[in-house]
Amino acid sequence: MPAEHSSRQYEMDLEAIRSKVFAMGGLVESQFREAMDCFRSGDIPRADAVMAGDEAVNRMEIVLDDACSHLIVKRQPAAVDLRLVMATIKVVADLERIGDESTKIARVSKTVSQRGFPSFNHYDTVRVISTQAMAMLHDSLDAFARLDGSQARELIAQDELIDHEFRSILRNGITFMMEDPRTISAMLDTLWVAKAIERIGDHAKNIAEYVIYVVEGKDIRHQPPAPKDALS
Repeated sequence: MPAEHSSRQYEMDLEAIRSKVFAMGGLVESQFREAMDCFRSGDIPRADAVMAGDEAVNRMEIVLDDACSHLIVKRQPAAVDLRLVMATIKVVADLERIGDESTKIARVSKTVSQRGFPSFNHYDTVRVISTQAMAMLHDSLDAFARLDGSQARELIAQDELIDHEFRSILRNGITFMMEDPRTISAMLDTLWVAKAIERIGDHAKNIAEYVIYVVEGKDIRHQPPAPKDALS
């Protein structure tokens, strides 16, 4: 009975932590979406709200780190249970960094709005990459919720699409600035936003990699991509 009671309590503690992680994930998704809306509309009060909201994300990281640490000390999980707790700690760290990147986007949005809209559609420049990153973030959290290794591997492959789009934006932006130096300040702001979005994609990829770690017990971070022949 004591062992069974301990197991039930562990499951309850872990489920409480996971619920808070997904609440944090929802908050970060909203923060990213709001930041991109600000970049499109130039709404300064909304940009200020996004920046102020980052404090809530930071507090959630601290609370969840503490909860995970206590869970390890009190319940001493092993094997897949320990991997899940360790992955949760890493997911929380990546979510906090996504919040930081969203705050950067909101800050740039405010700067662009105060300067006056540039002679090009700054939002349209990053529209595709932002849509890709938003979808990847949402799906990575879904894969973590369901511990779906297959979905996680598909998401890891998708990160290359975001990287490719960022490189394309960078090349086009450099060409644009060379052709019309008057656009340099505005284009640099847009490239800064594109880089923040690309980093959000990287953090979403990290979350997918943690799913693989939990499900398969493999740490696949920093591994080179598989040869094309192996993927066919």
